[in-house]
Amino acid sequence: MRGGGKLESDPNIVAFMVEPIQGEAGVVVPEEGYLKACQELLRKHKALLICDEVQTGLGRTGRMMCHEWDGIKPDILILGKALSGGTMPVSAVLANDDVGAGGFARGSIIMLTIGRGQHGSTYGGNPVAARVLVDEKLPQNADRLGPIFRREIEAIGSPLIKQVRGRGLLNAIVIDDTKGVEAWDICLALMKRGLLTKPTHRNIIRLAPPLIINEEQLKEAVGVIKQVFEEVVTK
Repeated sequence: MRGGGKLESDPNIVAFMVEPIQGEAGVVVPEEGYLKACQELLRKHKALLICDEVQTGLGRTGRMMCHEWDGIKPDILILGKALSGGTMPVSAVLANDDVGAGGFARGSIIMLTIGRGQHGSTYGGNPVAARVLVDEKLPQNADRLGPIFRREIEAIGSPLIKQVRGRGLLNAIVIDDTKGVEAWDICLALMKRGLLTKPTHRNIIRLAPPLIINEEQLKEAVGVIKQVFEEVVTK
């Protein structure tokens, strides 16, 4: 997105869709201010910023929405997964009635294209499940426990741990796979001890515990991770 060369050369680009933190890529956290810089550049060229917050939204990163870390508000916001608290399949697309505000071409109406009665709301939201996120202060819980988790994992000091990164309770452990151990091996060992994690790209372990987790449970999980890494190193 630096420079905006493509935006300048192609007038048909109308939007940039991005995850505030890339989940499947291995919890890749962009540099501070990245989304803000993107939005400024997009507005200059009358294009929209679309944030895919299916994985990062609704408290996961320590803010209600991950884009809040950059102090911006995207033109279109996509939500899912945590929206119903796991009680039903539901997703959402949020936008202002008129995304033409703020410098965009007038007439770019997004949310008013569907009139009343034209959609049956097959997968309507669950207000009770969604309300728990606010009442139980789950974003604040993720914001408090995330730094504790990363600090504890870094303190393990294993030669296999190359990097620990993330925000809130969306984190990743990057493995040094040059030592003959892959993320899959670690995940299998963790599973045998009752801790479920997800490998990606052979050398990355993703960890996204329930937002209701408390500090005692978090440290119990860290203890299991520490034990596994110590055992793998000694083999």
